[in-house]
Order: sequence, then C-alpha cells, then structure tokens
Amino acid sequence: MIPGDPIRIMLGPEADEARVQALEKELGLDRPLHEQYFSWVQGVVTGDMGQSIRFSRPVAELITDRLPVTLSLAVLSVIIVVLIAIPLGIFVARRQNSFSDLMFSSLTQVGMAIPSFWLGMLLMLYLGMTFSFFSVTGYVPWSESITGALGSLILPALTIAIPQIAVSFRYIRNTILEQLQLDYVRTLRSKGILERAVMYKHVLRNAMIPILTVFGLIFAEVVAGTIIVEQVFGLPGFGSLLVTSISYRDFPLVQGIIMYITIVVVLINFIIDMLYAVLDPRIRLG
Repeated sequence: MIPGDPIRIMLGPEADEARVQALEKELGLDRPLHEQYFSWVQGVVTGDMGQSIRFSRPVAELITDRLPVTLSLAVLSVIIVVLIAIPLGIFVARRQNSFSDLMFSSLTQVGMAIPSFWLGMLLMLYLGMTFSFFSVTGYVPWSESITGALGSLILPALTIAIPQIAVSFRYIRNTILEQLQLDYVRTLRSKGILERAVMYKHVLRNAMIPILTVFGLIFAEVVAGTIIVEQVFGLPGFGSLLVTSISYRDFPLVQGIIMYITIVVVLINFIIDMLYAVLDPRIRLG
C-alpha cells in the first residue's frame, strides 16, 4: 500500500522504460499480486523464499546471517527481565502498601512510559560514554569474543528489557498478592511452615502459570522491539534488515523476515503451553 516501486528505486527515476519492464518481468513483479503471493507460498513450502531485490541474494541466506544477532539480543533481554522482575515482584508483594511498594510501583509507571529509542540514547550517553565495556554501536560476534559480544548487546538488551521489567513486575506483584489471599496460604501458615517455604514452594509455583503466559507475550514484544533498538545501536540484525527492505520495497525479503519472526513467536508460545503441564500436573494435554 505504501508508494514506491522497487524497480525505480534500483534503476533510478530516469531509467529507460524498456529496461524497467524487462527487470519487472525478470523478477516476476509484472504479474498480479495474488499470483506473486501464491508463487511465494509454493517456494516457501519447498524451502525457497525467493531472491532479495535489493541485495540479489537468497532471502534465506540473508536471514540466516542476521538471525544470531536478533536472537541473542532477544534472549539476553528476556533473561534480564526474568532475573529482575520476578525477585522484585516477590519482594514488593511481601511488603504491600509499604514505602518500597509505593516507590517501585511509581518507577514502573515511568519505565512503561519511556520510548525505547529515547531510553537507548540515554543509556548510550550515560553508560556507553562512561564505561569502556559498553559498546555504543556495532556488533561483535560471539565466535570472535564473548566479552565483546556482551559489551555490544548489553545496552540494547537493557533498552528493550526496562519497559518489559516494568510491565511484568506489576503483573507478578498482583498475581502473587492474589495467591497470598487464598485459603491454602492461611492453612500452610497455620501449620507453622516457614514463610520462605510458603512463598517459594507453593505461592510462586501456583502463580507461575499466569506469569508464564505474560512472559510469552513479553517475548513477542521483545522480538518486535528489536526493530527500533537495532536501528538506534546500529546492530546488523532483523530490525535493520527489515527497515532496509521496506525502504527499498524489497517484498520477498520483507515477507521472509516477517515469517521468521512469526515462527519464533509461535514456537515460544508453544513451548510455554508445554510448560503448563510441567508446572501444574492437573493440566493434561491431549
């Protein structure tokens, strides 16, 4: 729907009309849209995602090159969310209506409101320019240097994770508070079971199913959030590739990237559904 012709972008606005038509026919862009789409679907089924118009390389090859960057960034972001949001949610839930509860609840409002691109620039300014460990731009492959890879990914991962920490923290806090008000918790306490055991062996386990559901949604948002953050930090991942492919109206590449992102999100949610049965034996699949 957006204006622009990939052929005109490639050849320039002054290109000869005969040359434009020849290249359109060569790339199959002269056919009706529904024919182009079904042809693409047939190729995907056989493992052929087509040829990039912009890069003149197979789409699958381009995606494979960029996949480690985006997945590394997404996984690192989710790890940061899990390591901070769950302990913080438990800590605040045990201190309902205290000063720490009020303080962290207020901070999460700020965390949810900050645009990711602005947060990224703040982290670049105050951390990237202060500590040499953090890389402000670019990417170091894991095979080249583990420390360098972490240094190039930690600021983008924090940029993605901070708003998600704010969202998941509030959900974890409220879910645990709901569990603490149920009858089984009073029964456990009346039996003299230690508060730590009540929290970590019973309350947290029962709260994990709704929490897992939220983390599935968070992972989907993290994968989508890398598009902006990769642009800010100059990372060679899906995000920058998708923006480039849209700018050049590289339809096969856009379709391929969106399909891969969709597959990753669906797989993560499928794994979470499988984990339901592990956490709660009452849930049976089949």
